[in-house]
Amino acid sequence: MTLQLALGEASQRGPRRDNQDALRVVTPAPALASSKGYLLAMADGVSQCSDGALAAQSSLQALAMDYYATPETWPATQSLERLLQAHNRWLLAQAPGQSLLTTLSCLVLRGRRYTLAHIGDCRIYRYADGRLQRLTEDHVWPQANMQHVLRRALGLDQSLQVDYQQGSLQPGERYLLLSDGVWAYLADSQISQLLAAGHDCQATCQALVDSALRNGGQDNASALLVHVLGVPENELAAELQERQDWPTPPRLQPGQHFEGWQVEALWRRSRQAVLYRVRDAQGLPWLLKTLPEELATDSAARQALLHEEWLMRRLAGQSVADLHDMPGRRHLYFVQRQLDAQPLSTLLEQQGPWRLAPWLELMRAMLGLLGQLQRRHIVHRDLTLDNLLLDAQGRLYLVDFGLAYCPGLHPEAPPAGAGTPSYLAPELFAGAAPHSQQDLYALGVGLYRLLTGHYPYGEIEAFQRPRFGVAKPPSRYRPELPDWVDALLLDALHADPRQRYESAEHWQHALQQGERRPLRHTAQPWLIRQPLRLWQGIALLALLGNLLLLIALLH
Repeated sequence: MTLQLALGEASQRGPRRDNQDALRVVTPAPALASSKGYLLAMADGVSQCSDGALAAQSSLQALAMDYYATPETWPATQSLERLLQAHNRWLLAQAPGQSLLTTLSCLVLRGRRYTLAHIGDCRIYRYADGRLQRLTEDHVWPQANMQHVLRRALGLDQSLQVDYQQGSLQPGERYLLLSDGVWAYLADSQISQLLAAGHDCQATCQALVDSALRNGGQDNASALLVHVLGVPENELAAELQERQDWPTPPRLQPGQHFEGWQVEALWRRSRQAVLYRVRDAQGLPWLLKTLPEELATDSAARQALLHEEWLMRRLAGQSVADLHDMPGRRHLYFVQRQLDAQPLSTLLEQQGPWRLAPWLELMRAMLGLLGQLQRRHIVHRDLTLDNLLLDAQGRLYLVDFGLAYCPGLHPEAPPAGAGTPSYLAPELFAGAAPHSQQDLYALGVGLYRLLTGHYPYGEIEAFQRPRFGVAKPPSRYRPELPDWVDALLLDALHADPRQRYESAEHWQHALQQGERRPLRHTAQPWLIRQPLRLWQGIALLALLGNLLLLIALLH
């Protein structure tokens, strides 16, 4: 089941003023509705400003257009915060000294959850099981003679503070947005009675507006109502439901033709996936990815494959292999372009540890790629040298998004412990939830390996529960390395996540600072570089002293 809604809206001018209220309802195509959701918003322009109607209408226009232009993997709160802050600056710039002011309250309904953004004195209510609950606070001054004076509004101040709230959607609930021209003239009991009357959403909104004006309302009156008829089983159900029941392909053989593809060979098989080398009608090489036979009916594995394809399509052009559109597909699989590139693990085996200059160049490319993921709130969760590929032109690619997690789309974190053990951050062994910082740790492990040929804490097997102390500095294996390279990697590989880089940008800044220093190695004190020799020397001196003492005693 997809998210199913019934909607209604009504707005009427008050007896003494032009209508400066604005309403907006956006019901996008199913694919976009599953990733970005439905948008419902209300704005009430402040009549004392230069043009309240323009402020309200332009704010909702910007909200409706810009929200759906943000990356689909962003959480709704991040998308709303970015565009509301930008529009607040735009309003301030239009009329310096006499700003365009408006209140704004909106709801984003996506999957099984709602996100609320609110500034001003429009109200948002939830009505369920005969009970009316107000979800927002009026941003007005509490003094008796200033109860209708806004202390927060779009266009009022450079520093914009918006209230956000998130919660779960339940079938049968209704969410109501009201301007102050309605709620100020109707008691909560009257609003509840009109909601309980059993009318459809449109008739209920009109009844709320009419009742407020009959009760002496002098302001513009607006109401927007949404009735939640049904919620999906998961966040992406609206887009993925059609393919959820498709069968997996049969075991494919070399030379076989399958749904327009010519199968060349089995390329790779693991417990989670099977990949075949195939060619299209023009003879171009591709990789077909599906599930092994033992997972053909596993609902979690099927959903993971669909989710992987969904994410990869939204990262097109971001160092991720292109996917084929496959209009005639009737089985559960996807096809990605076969890259003419080699895994970094293969290059390490063939060429040994990297020289410092190309290694630094590769680090910059890795951090740029990871920064793209972090800006889209995607945690890869298996960022290993096997999944990072480099082509002959030096372009870096990231593959295998089978474990990727996007908090903005999946509120429930996946089980801990998935991934390649030697690349897992220490806190994951203790059951920590996925976080983008753990991808930075995994990247540090890969870079450490490329530079030294070793793992920073030794190779870890799946059955182990390792203890993490302090990683050996890379200069232990490569004495010619400058000290800042040691610091650069050890900060990424710290066992305590609070001591690591916060983001790819943070690490890039540290790299820039380090590169301004000379590449020569600043020698550490001999006692630090050769502690074993120190104790060997002390032991030798002690032995010689004892021998001399023994000789003296014998004589």
